[in-house]
Amino acid sequence: MLAIVSITAPIFLLIGVGYFAVATRLIAKPQIQGLGAFVINFALPALIIRALIQRPVEETFNGYYLLGYGLASVIVFAAALTFALRIRRKPLDVASLYALGMSGANSGFVGYPVAALVVGSPAVIAMALNMVIENLLIIPLALALAEAGSQGGASFGAAMRQSVSRLSRNPIIIAILLGMAIAILDVSLPAPLFKAVDMLATAAAPTALFVIGGTLYGLRTRGMRKDVSQIAFGKLVVHPLAVLLVFLALPDFDPALAVAAVVFASAPMLSVYPIFGQRYGHPELCTAALMGTTLVSFITISAVIWIVTFFELFGFAG
Repeated sequence: MLAIVSITAPIFLLIGVGYFAVATRLIAKPQIQGLGAFVINFALPALIIRALIQRPVEETFNGYYLLGYGLASVIVFAAALTFALRIRRKPLDVASLYALGMSGANSGFVGYPVAALVVGSPAVIAMALNMVIENLLIIPLALALAEAGSQGGASFGAAMRQSVSRLSRNPIIIAILLGMAIAILDVSLPAPLFKAVDMLATAAAPTALFVIGGTLYGLRTRGMRKDVSQIAFGKLVVHPLAVLLVFLALPDFDPALAVAAVVFASAPMLSVYPIFGQRYGHPELCTAALMGTTLVSFITISAVIWIVTFFELFGFAG
């Protein structure tokens, strides 16, 4: 257990430092937003490009991983949507936010730093593939359904086209395409350019965790305990369990990537989750869910790592 704590403790200590910095006004909340923009637009894209150009393209583009993680995430998305619509009797826009919260992991800010400590370099490949799934499948689907729900169901197709159009300008997607192109063409970056990319990539993980901590300061969960607990349970328990079961069913899969997939799925939801909630009139629910899920994830992520390593699932002993 001490080995598990040694992996997760630095992650949450950095989150705590970010929280403390904003709580004590060493850094203002708008500055945290600026750091978040730096991570999303520069550091994470650089990290993805560095990972993609350092490996053969056939090793990076793993169809089984895309199938396994994508299938598990879609299953959780559909189950969460059905639960919110049929059991909780939520409107479609709220049900879509339920589904997004349970099936869309924070791969860049939380999942990658944890997975990198557990499995090492394969975590970067898993992160790039996860972001393909999240940005091209889960997020557009959720936003299109939410848009349809907020406008009486008449604009699903238009909302989906608008989501795809926005994603074409997403720095993460551009970085994935650029990195893949460089790898396929077998082009070597000039040394100064590669060094700049490397420096940006190195800043991604610690800055991302600091941003999460600063973002959490001031968030409140009062009055929404039932909704928050259900979304948190779906994200921290159901999603990693679904990913685990799907990857156990895949034959002869890379153990490190399989473990990385489960770890990524055990991360809290996307840090921009409250922004989506605000867009559809439910910022309090999404903000409270992000706060509660992130706090509980310290325990659940540690538990997931312990289960995977103690039982040597996928043959991975750590």
